[in-house]
Amino acid sequence: MKKKVFVSGCYDMLHSGHVAFFEEAASYGDLYVGLGSDQTIYELKGRRTINSDAERLYMVKALRCVKDAWISSGSGIMDFEKEVRELKPDIFFVNSDGFTPAKEAFCKELGIELIVSKRIPSAGLPARSTTAIRQECRIPYRVELCGGWLDQPRVNHLCKGSVIVMSIEPTMEFNDRSGMATSSRKKAIELWQTQIPVGDREQLAKMLFCVDNPPGTVAISGSQDQLGLLLPGLNKLNYDNGFWPVSIDSVTDPEKLKFVADHLYLVAMPQRRNGYDVLGDTHIDLATAQIMAETTDRAWNSIMNGDTKAWGEATREFLDAQLKMFPRMLTPEISEAIEFYRNTAYGWKITGCGGGGYLVLISDKPISHAIKVVPCQVNF
Repeated sequence: MKKKVFVSGCYDMLHSGHVAFFEEAASYGDLYVGLGSDQTIYELKGRRTINSDAERLYMVKALRCVKDAWISSGSGIMDFEKEVRELKPDIFFVNSDGFTPAKEAFCKELGIELIVSKRIPSAGLPARSTTAIRQECRIPYRVELCGGWLDQPRVNHLCKGSVIVMSIEPTMEFNDRSGMATSSRKKAIELWQTQIPVGDREQLAKMLFCVDNPPGTVAISGSQDQLGLLLPGLNKLNYDNGFWPVSIDSVTDPEKLKFVADHLYLVAMPQRRNGYDVLGDTHIDLATAQIMAETTDRAWNSIMNGDTKAWGEATREFLDAQLKMFPRMLTPEISEAIEFYRNTAYGWKITGCGGGGYLVLISDKPISHAIKVVPCQVNF
């Protein structure tokens, strides 16, 4: 009897990369596909699908390598749980950027073999991805490496401190509400469509900051988002009792950016829920703010010195202080993921203000199935 193989995903804008993925999965047995609903994709990506779930289901079911397909009834990145428990597949087949510790734990619970795709295109055809097809938009994302919350006067009025950010190429579509400055990026796309205009990048970031925070805004977004998107390379934003940095240290040296990219890994977590109150139980105090500022400076100096272990240790100590100040940043899923990678990485942190998003790992050893980022090195 053939094995049952399950895959899940969006499969919007169906292309040859999707078909190659299905064919690779089907090489292990009868293939069953769970598609994310239009609502699930909107909640994850913050955008509408090009093709409705009815259209996507029609196209996927028409492929000869697919035994059966359906629209998954759940929500979020684990929207398939009900159907998988009913199907009882032998294999769960995923792409490398679709791997998460939660999926691995789910498979272990049900005795399912988890296999990660080798992403092999069909002979004679180029590798394809939905993100690559959308590449006409060159506006970057940003990843915060250390210092989060020190861009807020509620913290930096106690002591001056820095935030380390890196602008990254849009090589994949990061989930909405994931701490990757997706909301600020959407505003940038509204302003400039597909490309940042020519001009002083810091002044353009100030413009975007104002658009992000119109008069009457209660929860003002930190300027690390806008500056992290618009300033190329690696930037240390230095704050002292204000929303805007008093100075900026910028690095666009290819070797230093390569060092960061080579030792930085992201793992997808469930996104922050709508209405989740990250600020609940907040304890802002001088001693903790000083630790956050000091460990961020150590992280920066370690990166400049090419010391992965010291960078990771400083980042880990920063997160401990950050969680003391904002304990609701940590969810059970993130806590489990940290334990999963504790003996693999030197350090870790949570993207953005936490409550979901991505776990950032720092390691000098490759971390299987994690997401890699590409720094934006120059203005474009």
